[in-house]
Amino acid sequence: MGFSGKAEEVVKIPTLGALPAPVAVAVGLGDAPQDGAEGGYDLETLRRAAGAAVRSLAGTASAALALPARTAAEAEAVALGGLLGAYDFTRYRTNGDLKPPVGELTVLSGAAGAEEAVAHATTLAGSVTLVRDLVNTPPSDLWPARFAEIAQETGGEAGLSVEVLDEVRLKEDGYGGIIGVGQGSINPPRLVRVAYSHPEATRKVAFVGKGITFDSGGLSLKPSASMDWMKSDMGGAGAVFGALLAIARLGLPVNAVGYLCLAENMPSGSAQRPSDVLHTYSGKTVEVLDTDAEGRLVLIDGIARAAEDEPDVIIDVATLTGAQIVALGWRTAGVMSNDDDLREEIVRIAGEQGEAAWGMPLPAELRKGLDSAVADIANLQPERWGSMLAAGIFLREFVPAGVRWAHVDMAGPAFNKGEPHGYTPKGGTGALTRTLVAVAERYAGNGTSAQAV
Repeated sequence: MGFSGKAEEVVKIPTLGALPAPVAVAVGLGDAPQDGAEGGYDLETLRRAAGAAVRSLAGTASAALALPARTAAEAEAVALGGLLGAYDFTRYRTNGDLKPPVGELTVLSGAAGAEEAVAHATTLAGSVTLVRDLVNTPPSDLWPARFAEIAQETGGEAGLSVEVLDEVRLKEDGYGGIIGVGQGSINPPRLVRVAYSHPEATRKVAFVGKGITFDSGGLSLKPSASMDWMKSDMGGAGAVFGALLAIARLGLPVNAVGYLCLAENMPSGSAQRPSDVLHTYSGKTVEVLDTDAEGRLVLIDGIARAAEDEPDVIIDVATLTGAQIVALGWRTAGVMSNDDDLREEIVRIAGEQGEAAWGMPLPAELRKGLDSAVADIANLQPERWGSMLAAGIFLREFVPAGVRWAHVDMAGPAFNKGEPHGYTPKGGTGALTRTLVAVAERYAGNGTSAQAV
């Protein structure tokens, strides 16, 4: 057959009636664990193998996954990989020959706690699926107000408290960053606050997500080749919302609040102009040198507002810079922070979830490049070099003293422009949703290093 067993390699074998199933699928796991290795196969290897196998079975009514699942953690990994691998976005397809995703999945495991672990995986997969759907939805069907409506409808069903600030309220309350970015569109901006509380919680986490439902670049117009996938520029807000849904559905003993900073960045006669000065929610002023550096402008309003909730930590997630892709590629997010321990903890947590991340510095010398002749700070440094880091430095300026904060730039990981791989489809990936849930679990005390976060 030419099957080597390398990771994610798939081969289908007709059973010819020897088994109840018409087809058996073998999927490679790569090199076997060394004798005596604790835990067997790496969990991400199992997730990806299950995802690759299920993707190959599109159109199948049901499938049983017999991958290694000797522990509850392995059972969860197999279930999560299979569920995420079954994803397909067919809402706008009219082709009747399309194969639907696999219907029912069964994980074969006799491990203690496997049932609870699979239920946990099902909840996570549901949130990631929602985020993928949001990212894949065209901007004609997902503008800021519509996103806010979805948050109200879905969040309310999950028991979240949802508050929506419209453009009138945003202007009255001084959210100049969000208003500035959204003022060029006929679809006005929104700030959505979603909150979850638990009576036994002793700690609070705050997540802030960039939610640009479409990014044309504004008057600093993007080239067309860089614009066709900008429906994904709300991936950070999607991840925050998906994470809050999972936190609520899992009933984690932690308080959590999320801010979805929603705007559409368009060019028009009412759009903000390069050299405009914005009065932001923090009270600081920003000179806009480039209207395509808009994500940081909505985030700073969200970060300043999140600080008022007095959380133990603020984490913002955003498809913020093309420089992240240049530096780290399409699959690895960059993590920056005003606290070294927090940065490394988020990198570790993301790695455990199979969401690659790499810690990045915030060099002091880059701050001077953000000086403005007329305002407190400019939204862009004149040099291209280190621009992912400079964006992080810009955001840090709006974090109040004493607040632990981290910034995750996931411009590449949020959208897969290439071929599907493992459990990752083409298009929206739902990146960082699972990482944010895992952070909340650490703060809830469900992880092994809650005090280290």
